[in-house]
Amino acid sequence: MSVKTINVHSLHAALCRGQEIALIDPREQGSFGARHILRAVNMPRSRFELLYRRMIPRQSVPIVLCDAGEGLVTGVADILAFAGWTDISILDGGVDAWEAVGFPLFSGVNVPSKAFGEYIEAKFGTPHVSAETLDQMQRSGDDLVILDSRPFTEFNSLSIPGGIDMPGAELVHRVKTVAPNPTTTIVVNCAGRTRSIIGAQSLINAGIPNPVVALENGTMGWMLAGLECARGNTNLAPEPDAAANDWARSAAHKVGAHFGVERLDWDAINAWRTEVDRTTYLLDVRTIEEYEAGHIPGSHHAPGGQLVQATDEYVGILNSRLVLIDDTETRALMTAAWLRQMGWQDVTVLKGGIGSRGTETGSIEESVFELGLMPVSEIAAQDAMKLTDAVMIDFSSSLSHRKGHPQGARFAIRARATEDLKSVLCSRLLVFTARDPRIATLAAQDMMRAGVHRVRVLTGGTIAWEQAGGPMGSGIEDAFSAEDDVLHKPYEITVDKTAMQRYIDWELALVPQVRREGTLTFPDFPIPSGAIATGQNAD
Repeated sequence: MSVKTINVHSLHAALCRGQEIALIDPREQGSFGARHILRAVNMPRSRFELLYRRMIPRQSVPIVLCDAGEGLVTGVADILAFAGWTDISILDGGVDAWEAVGFPLFSGVNVPSKAFGEYIEAKFGTPHVSAETLDQMQRSGDDLVILDSRPFTEFNSLSIPGGIDMPGAELVHRVKTVAPNPTTTIVVNCAGRTRSIIGAQSLINAGIPNPVVALENGTMGWMLAGLECARGNTNLAPEPDAAANDWARSAAHKVGAHFGVERLDWDAINAWRTEVDRTTYLLDVRTIEEYEAGHIPGSHHAPGGQLVQATDEYVGILNSRLVLIDDTETRALMTAAWLRQMGWQDVTVLKGGIGSRGTETGSIEESVFELGLMPVSEIAAQDAMKLTDAVMIDFSSSLSHRKGHPQGARFAIRARATEDLKSVLCSRLLVFTARDPRIATLAAQDMMRAGVHRVRVLTGGTIAWEQAGGPMGSGIEDAFSAEDDVLHKPYEITVDKTAMQRYIDWELALVPQVRREGTLTFPDFPIPSGAIATGQNAD
């Protein structure tokens, strides 16, 4: 199959037509986050084989690949063509050509979702409270609850003191368990702005009688105010009882109806899965624990709050069909209402919830046939510990490598390994590892194709090394590759207040930039009755 090219004007027109298309950028996240096309989905070359079947499930969908001249798109096109994908184009001139004709490029990640949050705050007038005011309210003993709308791992790492973890789609579902008194003030926070705004507005749209505010600028705003965050918080919101469930379900149905969310039974949805000219994603928006306890075969876990916050990490095909699944419809309807407002026209909720269809348990590990294309030699952790003249290379993300890696292992990026490892390719035995050992295996295959065969893959990867009692190191020292695979948050490695403020300023400036770009428009739905908070902001 021959790979086509497409020019920037044709791509811009295609993005505006509203038909299914996958615009894929295979650069590492750090490079992508520096400058990229707004609607592009980042699927790094280093992990591409692990992602593309889930992200681009329909083989005949039009795919456009773009990079910044690194040559990554050619290899990715070959992978897709070999696996049976049939409509592949490469953007002529890449992101540089896009910018050269006057179309803007964007920094950051999840930009459409971040811009949407700012749009919603401006449209609804979502009320907010500053960190300083919230701190004073806490010190004064005001009747309030602080609900953190992020996933537990983020909450546990860094949170507002006294906060309760209640990720985005869980807010309406669980809020009555922690704020049964209608006079209790509810403060919703995240790390920055988007999930605070969307979370607070979700509760307001649902008609909760409590005063509701978003914490302005989230945990970053808290730290910029000179206040200390909590670490290791494990305070989780409880499951709703029958009365809380009834209120949440009723509220979500009203919100879903207002924003035109369709509910369909399983037979109609299942019939969509056989259509060859449309793409249908089945997305289970419940918690990971609920998903793993029983989900519909073929569905993927996409917790509702994160699906709104980072849609491009779950859905690779623009304008595709999204079917949202939960147990009571509450979380699915609230999530679907936001996706509709983001411009996703074909969003449907499974009527009646999952019911007895959750016959598959555990997590899904995607089939990666590329892992079997070429055998690699492995070495057990205990044997690797005995080696005295081998170079161990860690292909985990740089952030993961910083947190922990086999002692002496040096960081490298798979996509650049044949170039970055030149100094050791000929004379030393190489032992490849990663938190996800599949990446180490793929890297070893790359080396073997390049003619380097003195390679062993650590069986079970870094986790197996750790479990075997192997010595561990942290930080990054003597790395083979530049640390540009991850777009670091301004609080992940060190607390950088200048970077925090720069990030907040970036979010605030997104909406006019998106409007100028011209390929993304948020529909102008009427505001639900009562969705505009009547109280003043708390500052």
